Amino acid sequence: MALWAGRFSKEVDETVNAFNSSIAFDARMYAQDIRGSIAHATMLGDCGIIDKSESEAIIQGLESILKDLQDGSLEFDPNAEDIHMFVEAELTKRLGSTGKRLHTARSRNDQVALDIRLYLRDEMQNIKKLTLELMETICNIAGQHTETIMPGYTHLQRAQPITFAHHILTYAQMLKRDYERICDAVGRMNECPLGSGALAGTTYAINRQQTSDLLAFRQPVENSLDGVSDRDFCIELCCALSLLMTHLSRFSEEIILWCSWEFKFVELDDAYATGSSIMPQKKNPDVTELIRGKTGRVNGDLMTLLSMMKGLPLAYNKDMQEDKEAIFDAIDNTELCLKTFIPMLRTMRVLKDNMRKAAAKGFINATDCADYLVKKGMPFRDAYKITGTLVAECIEKDLTLETLPLEDYQAMTDLFTEDVYQAISLDTCVRERKSYGASSPDAVKIQLQHLHEVLTEYQKL
Repeated sequence: MALWAGRFSKEVDETVNAFNSSIAFDARMYAQDIRGSIAHATMLGDCGIIDKSESEAIIQGLESILKDLQDGSLEFDPNAEDIHMFVEAELTKRLGSTGKRLHTARSRNDQVALDIRLYLRDEMQNIKKLTLELMETICNIAGQHTETIMPGYTHLQRAQPITFAHHILTYAQMLKRDYERICDAVGRMNECPLGSGALAGTTYAINRQQTSDLLAFRQPVENSLDGVSDRDFCIELCCALSLLMTHLSRFSEEIILWCSWEFKFVELDDAYATGSSIMPQKKNPDVTELIRGKTGRVNGDLMTLLSMMKGLPLAYNKDMQEDKEAIFDAIDNTELCLKTFIPMLRTMRVLKDNMRKAAAKGFINATDCADYLVKKGMPFRDAYKITGTLVAECIEKDLTLETLPLEDYQAMTDLFTEDVYQAISLDTCVRERKSYGASSPDAVKIQLQHLHEVLTEYQKL
């Protein structure tokens, strides 16, 4: 019989029991549930709400349940309504009436709000660690390619020459913000709802600060209704994970393009690619394609959470049971993608010569040609028009700006002299972009230094 069955005159229908049950997915929070119950039992004993000897017996019983679950000698009861009821029922089975005292001054509403905060706080440590590991991997690759020239793109059209280091460090910057967003969300979440009761607090003289301190929260939640009513912390974390996955997806899309014969800028290690069942020549970037697909799944988890909460009156509603499957799925898939992406990127081979050859095509030094004239006194718009005319002439004659004869340049303006060829060389184009955050090797090295400093700081946290 359910622990809450006193009000009811008959058993709940089996299909309702199955429909209502959450043990299949919230069992993963068993360690957090027990940790929270140990803190609660400690406080109850210290405050004299239950006898100290009973408090100690409850704590020992909870510790034994935790040990048995961890070593496999105790299995979850699939018929239990949820992890909270399972642990309490097992405790009562072991301690008798003493076990029944654990739930004094507590509701499942504040209990589950506590458990999920503890669980998310623990899980985010893994996500944060992996995010920093990916940032470090990117920085290590970038450090080897500060001189590797490639075309930069806008609208997927060759635009201006940059370095491969500058390109991939963009993702390190995105990941830095992702890491900070997760930290911010965890910081806001780090308040203890235990003691909120069902919604209105409790008549017992509990010490909420003690349980908050025992569980390493910043402070207790200030409003008992708020403590059990919202899952904004799940939504905020899922939003941060969705953004992180979006950045992984964009990076994956570029790797997919770069692996193609049309680009051939990189080659994935055989351990991180698959073949075709019919076409023996194929080497498919399935890892990156799956990451791209799983991003939609995590985004869907975010929409689930937002939709679940949007019309709920205060305080707790059973709809909120749906929070766990969505946020757990987002965590699981984000962690899986990070764990797979990092070694794939680490073993990826960069084809520098192909990048350089691609950069030599597409007139990506046209802006530098215009800037050459501006530096000699011509207004930019006039220089822009002249350069555009020269590009059109090169296309008509099957030439490039580097191979266009000097007389053709000078037919447009006598400001062009022999030094134009040096000004529009790929190396010059990249080297002279020295503004803060730009793509010159020197500017990229400054960015790398700052990122290494940030990584060192964050890895200490």
